[in-house]
Amino acid sequence: MQTYNLALIGFGGVARALAEIIRDDSDHLADAVGFRMRVVAITDLNLGTLTQPDGIDLDAVLALPRGTNFAGLPGGSAEVDNEAVIRDSNAAIVVEATFTNPETGEPALSHVRWALESGKHVTTTNKGPVALAGTRLLELAAQHGRRFEFEGAVMSGTPVLRFASQMLAGNRIRGVQGILNGTTNYVLGRLADGLTLDDAVREAQELGYAEADPTADIEGSDVCLKVSILASRVMGVDIAPEAIPTEGISGITSEDIETARHNGQVWKLIGSVTRTPDGTTTARVCPIALENIHPLAGISGATNAVTFDTDLLGQVTVSGPGAGRVETAYALLSDIIAIHAQGGPAA
Repeated sequence: MQTYNLALIGFGGVARALAEIIRDDSDHLADAVGFRMRVVAITDLNLGTLTQPDGIDLDAVLALPRGTNFAGLPGGSAEVDNEAVIRDSNAAIVVEATFTNPETGEPALSHVRWALESGKHVTTTNKGPVALAGTRLLELAAQHGRRFEFEGAVMSGTPVLRFASQMLAGNRIRGVQGILNGTTNYVLGRLADGLTLDDAVREAQELGYAEADPTADIEGSDVCLKVSILASRVMGVDIAPEAIPTEGISGITSEDIETARHNGQVWKLIGSVTRTPDGTTTARVCPIALENIHPLAGISGATNAVTFDTDLLGQVTVSGPGAGRVETAYALLSDIIAIHAQGGPAA
């Protein structure tokens, strides 16, 4: 059975969850997907670099005490050189899971480029590189006969991009509407329960839904990047994030909430891409008071959902988790499965 060597670039919660899946479910996964996975390199800003070409003992890595680094392990160092590991390791697939600036796409954008240039497949859940340079990176992948996969960049482990390309194949997709940020969906639900915005955000932070700085969620820029990806990968039109009108939820008042309730509506932050009858495509992010019968109106809590408007099936809605370390790790696994389905890492 084929064994694929992986390099994990970044070893935060998501990459750790993937390592745990590989360690704990190796036999089950091999039976289910037809290949095995072996981690041969890990880099992390806090831990340093670990390279073991014959396979890393994941038990030892996952058991490292807080505050230590890789220097005490064979093949380990406290220093980090992502480019050298990506280009020179014996990994066939680079799993890119670093903390990345969504406005520049870095460092993930460079990591993806280095991997493709060196003949390696790549999977990432980072939105920045896909939204800002997805088409160019896919072209680079094709030039080198490699795959660039990023299913988790829109809805974490919920396979919205492959659903559109595979399960809706043959349909004309006329538009996409989505609840693409679990934090804002949770906050809006709590506003409807009577909380203030500040209290609702604080509660979301305590539950782990919102970051210490929730601006990207509350003001809509996180959704904007995802809409750009949906426009490109689902609708076939490149729309730069800066060209997408974006409005967050901070302007919604208690009066707005009550008026919507009275009218049988519920507020949602919606990212949308729509193709008009004349063939032009528009995209937008803004809060909308949806009628209660709308397929997205009942999506509650931190759940995400997307509704596709198709010519043959009408409206089709996919919902599922839009965050979570294990859920996002599954997105990476699904990308590796897709790489395998396309012939695997062999040159």
